[in-house]
Amino acid sequence: MRITADDLDALALGSVFLATGGGGDPYIPKLITARALAEYGPAPIIAPADLPDDAFVCALGSVGAPTVSLELLPSIDEASGTLDAFEAHLGRKIDAVAAFEIGGGNSLIPLLAAAARGIPMIDGDGMARALPEAQMMTYAMQGISPTPSVAYDYQGNIAHFDCSDPLEYESVIRQHAVDNGGMITTAEHPMSGAECKAAIIPGTLSFALKLGRLLGDNRGPVNVLVEPLERVFENTIYGACRLVYSGKVGAKTSRVVGGYDVGEAVIESLESDQEPLTITIKNEYLLAQVGAQIIASVPDLIVIVDAETSMPINAERLRYGQRVAVFVIGAPQVYKTASALEVVGPRYFGFEHDYRPFQ
Repeated sequence: MRITADDLDALALGSVFLATGGGGDPYIPKLITARALAEYGPAPIIAPADLPDDAFVCALGSVGAPTVSLELLPSIDEASGTLDAFEAHLGRKIDAVAAFEIGGGNSLIPLLAAAARGIPMIDGDGMARALPEAQMMTYAMQGISPTPSVAYDYQGNIAHFDCSDPLEYESVIRQHAVDNGGMITTAEHPMSGAECKAAIIPGTLSFALKLGRLLGDNRGPVNVLVEPLERVFENTIYGACRLVYSGKVGAKTSRVVGGYDVGEAVIESLESDQEPLTITIKNEYLLAQVGAQIIASVPDLIVIVDAETSMPINAERLRYGQRVAVFVIGAPQVYKTASALEVVGPRYFGFEHDYRPFQ
């Protein structure tokens, strides 16, 4: 499989839908990736099962607050420059790259490096959605150290990191992003092909492409999209996909705190007798609640789309007055284990309730 410029609209669209509001806006990364593909040719994609056990792999992506990416624009050289610095630091050549997350711009960053270097990007990622912190990747959950790693900032400065613990790494790398413009590109989680196959969530890149094509083919009022969406998620790692609420954005607050976009959105029903839906945000949509009733919470996926076009909306592009619809999608099984919920469950984010899987 190869990704060409003709695939980018669908890939970006499907990735934004799965990103649950986070992952970075894909518009500029999509333009840059299209230019890279025009210059270097299609990017090769490899299934995890086809990756040699002795291959040397790393995860590549952006770290920081997504709102910053709307102003601190990336360049065509950042992804490959990060990979160059990583190889120089470790003294080894990278055979394939993987995504942190299937989410907006972060689905395209590894593709940039793959095209420029002529190496494959792996069909999979470490989250099957977007989540805000490094220790929430399945790579870390499988015991793969996030370091040694390198960070590349907007000025081309390079920093090296070596931390013994994923939580410590998240704190250190997040602060580095804050200190260097709010957004950096990192290469991390060095691993063998065998380790990658055991840790990565397979098939998410190709599913995002399939999902994006469906969204593009069904562009229009959201009621047209409901049935096709339910069908495309059946028999996948996600399972259920349901429309749970519709209305207009009555309020939106957002601020950058500690390198994250933190805020809240209130969606008011167009039916006068229905209470508003409140969405809590930390880069991604984490909690959906109507009054005291919890509709859905992380790690299930909460997705907001434009009600008139059915196009997914990143949290940083959510605005007062937009007419929207809210979907909830079941979390992959890997995030429903007790050990995973310790770092991705509602209580980890400070909510005072246990995770209840979306039905």
